[in-house]
Amino acid sequence: MGIHWFLFIAAIVIAGQAWIFRSFGARKLSYERYFNMRACYPGDPVEMVERLSNHSLLPVPWLRLESLIHGNVRFGQQFNLDISDGMMFQNHRSFFSLMPFTKITRRHKITCLERGCYRLRTATLTTGDIIGLYKTNRQLTVDGELLVYPRPVPLEDIDLPTHSWQGDFTVRRWIIDDPFMIAGVREYRMGDPLKGVNWKATARSGKLQVHQHDYTAEHRLLIYYNVEDHEGMWDQVNNVALMEKGISYAAAFAERAIEHGMDVGFATNAHSIDDPSQPVRVTPMNGYAQLEYLLETMARLIVARCLPFDYFLEEEVERAVSGMDILIISTHVGDKMLGPMEQLRRNGNAVNVFLLQDHADQPSGQRTEVGAS
Repeated sequence: MGIHWFLFIAAIVIAGQAWIFRSFGARKLSYERYFNMRACYPGDPVEMVERLSNHSLLPVPWLRLESLIHGNVRFGQQFNLDISDGMMFQNHRSFFSLMPFTKITRRHKITCLERGCYRLRTATLTTGDIIGLYKTNRQLTVDGELLVYPRPVPLEDIDLPTHSWQGDFTVRRWIIDDPFMIAGVREYRMGDPLKGVNWKATARSGKLQVHQHDYTAEHRLLIYYNVEDHEGMWDQVNNVALMEKGISYAAAFAERAIEHGMDVGFATNAHSIDDPSQPVRVTPMNGYAQLEYLLETMARLIVARCLPFDYFLEEEVERAVSGMDILIISTHVGDKMLGPMEQLRRNGNAVNVFLLQDHADQPSGQRTEVGAS
């Protein structure tokens, strides 16, 4: 047989295998990617699991999977894995070769450096024939999400000044147990429980009277977080690290308060990754399910302003928020904030400020001011 026949048959074989792999090679491939846990804290070890299955009689000579993953996700070293760093995202590549009716499961050791919501949404599958004559790409949809909670700041590291109930209201009373305190009596209002009726005062006044409790007896803490890192800020947050520290403070206060049986809520003029058009609000409730929900909400926060904080406070006044111990976590108290804060106090709330300070002015992160003038 002459060389030309050999070349002709070789060309037919090469074209034939290319046509077979192009037509049927990737038809019965399935792929899934997910995290082995739903939530963690920064630095905790996590596994990202990839599972690829070939449900065909044909082998898959080579296959490459590519996807963009946030730069805060760090991978350990692993064979057949290539990661190219980018500014905000990194290109993650995995390489496979599968025999017929084979399933491969690969586990990548990762750690997340910062709080956030890390999602896996798409991946690009590239495959081809034996000798690389052709290749084809297919876009895959994956559904994976990892919530990285803010790590609460140890409250032992926070210098909380002690004040009396009159005048400045101490944050210590919000985060430790407090005996049931009765400040006086007031007239009965619709919705007051009958067990709170003061019968002696009712007999003296001739009108139904109930006990008036201090705010600590109500056990309802509402944390307001201001994402503006300085007064007069526009849309851009410059000191992201300080704002992240503020979220960790909010998580610490919420955790301690719930540990002591208090109702805790959270609201901020930042927005969630799921809805950039609305500020975030969580109604006060108690229990560890509420704490998990608060941490989840904080994990989904984007450090970007949805609306000015003074507008946010005015909305809270319009929502008729009352009977709350309000703790404002902010870098500053601007003149435009004072009016709504005073109106919140008139509506029956205790309003106080926990001032965030930059590390340049606050090396240990302990000197914190609380005021309620």
